[in-house]
Amino acid sequence: MSDKVSGFFKRLFGTEPVPSPAPPETRPDAPIQPIPPVPETVPPAPEPVETPDLPPPGPPETTPDYVEEIEERALEIQNSVPIIPAPTTAEMPRQSWFSRLTTGLKRSSDNLTTSITSVFTKRKLDGATLDELEDVLIQADLGLETAMAITETLRRDRFDREVSDSDVRSVLAAEVEKVLGPVARPLTVDTTKTPFIILMIGVNGSGKTTTIGKLAQKFAGEGKSVMLAAGDTFRAAAIEQLQVWGQRTGAPVVSRPAGADASGLAFDAVTQAKAEGRDVLIIDTAGRLQNRDELMDELEKVIRVIKKVEPSAPHATLLTLDATTGQNALKQVEIFGKRAGVTGLVMTKLDGTARGGILVAIAKKFGLPVHFIGVGEGVEDLEPFAARDFAKAIAGQD
Repeated sequence: MSDKVSGFFKRLFGTEPVPSPAPPETRPDAPIQPIPPVPETVPPAPEPVETPDLPPPGPPETTPDYVEEIEERALEIQNSVPIIPAPTTAEMPRQSWFSRLTTGLKRSSDNLTTSITSVFTKRKLDGATLDELEDVLIQADLGLETAMAITETLRRDRFDREVSDSDVRSVLAAEVEKVLGPVARPLTVDTTKTPFIILMIGVNGSGKTTTIGKLAQKFAGEGKSVMLAAGDTFRAAAIEQLQVWGQRTGAPVVSRPAGADASGLAFDAVTQAKAEGRDVLIIDTAGRLQNRDELMDELEKVIRVIKKVEPSAPHATLLTLDATTGQNALKQVEIFGKRAGVTGLVMTKLDGTARGGILVAIAKKFGLPVHFIGVGEGVEDLEPFAARDFAKAIAGQD
């Protein structure tokens, strides 16, 4: 049979079929060949993780009916309430001037009233207590005359009688108001003088340029035509700051490059303001220490040049005083008054010091009009000076 099959394949394929090799014979007693080790580069196969038996899936979850009813009711309430937009900055109620003044003078008031409270630990007013109170008032920069007036009033009305710190604060407020009342005068723009020329002077950092910007905004709000002159030619930053204020208030700014002659700029500004018929011209000047004669000479030159164009000008020379300088402000008023003819005062930065009482000492000694006081950086934080408000605020009376 195999020969027939072999002949068939030979006729069909022309060759003999190749028989399949027989499997090797395995003996029961043959040694077992060892399994070659797995190369280290091949990671071992992970061990099988047993899968816990899960319960058969149940019916899909549904929201209880009472939850759906609550959500529907909440949606109805939400839709029924009108949406009120949050107030913008312009809509927010603004503090009254007295509130801002009280806040600004808080450091001065707290310093003064705390010291007064610490003095009056006895039930009756005696000489030693009055002497101690006088020292407290002098240290608060109220001045010797004002301090003596307060203690004498208490000696006359309350000596050897019961007195409280609130009684002392009432007397303090009354005496301060007596001193400040005569000097609390507004700055009046004389409409017969066109332009009304205001010269701003003061030491470095007293806030002249910022005060000019605030005044320009106030005058512009009153419908006055305002022009500014960047007379602080020593500082490029002051020129740029005044130009920003000019843009805000719509006031043109006369300026020159930093380092230019200040008196020449003042001459050009007055000439241009007259030609354009401006209502108000405010001239900035460089800050200068009152004890520098050469700088004070330069200020006098600026004033002389202004008078060449307008003999009656400047119509107002405002000295800005930084309240944080304390007793030094007295010397500033004295020297600037002699050299530049100061007509009025602007006290700034009362919110940054505990020495706001210096304004009382200045008013008592010089009697110059106090036109404005400032208790912050905002335009609304520069207001006409009111003696009663100041006295109540510094005495800690609401």
